[in-house]
Amino acid sequence: MQSAVLVIDMTNDFLTGTLKNDRALKTVQPINDLIKRAHQQSLPVIYVSDAHYPVDHELKIWGEHSMKGTWGSEIIPELAPQPGDYSLEKRTYSAFFETGLDTLLRDLQVDHLILTGVVTNICIQHSAADAYLRGYSVTVPTETTEALNEPAYQTALDYIKTMYGAQIISVAQTLAK
Repeated sequence: MQSAVLVIDMTNDFLTGTLKNDRALKTVQPINDLIKRAHQQSLPVIYVSDAHYPVDHELKIWGEHSMKGTWGSEIIPELAPQPGDYSLEKRTYSAFFETGLDTLLRDLQVDHLILTGVVTNICIQHSAADAYLRGYSVTVPTETTEALNEPAYQTALDYIKTMYGAQIISVAQTLAK
């Protein structure tokens, strides 16, 4: 099994800006730890982040956030991509929708995705669905994702596990060798 770590929406606007989520701040260090382990094991690390245009449908629900080319759409400095990492932009909830992610994963011969980032019950859940429907197995390390509240977080993890057969485990278990 070839794994890749996906870092979803860990942008300035989601952590400290327009859609600030204080709960998400506690995911930064576990994601960083997971990225370091992935690099040590020569696993691909792929960032997929919102980079919206003013006409994007999602803005009708959430307002302007992570607008393409702005500070808000940049990955937070603590998790900045390293040389050899991949960065893709998205305009919808799913990391797969019109991003080129599926092609990149197939080129890298990846069949297992480790999903991290925000928001558990929105972008993580939609990305897990699209991953499953494309034949990827999914793991979600519990410390590396957050929702806006605890019930939404737990409901999303339970749904991802039940509907997509995802492993919901700790960071320590994720890349243990």
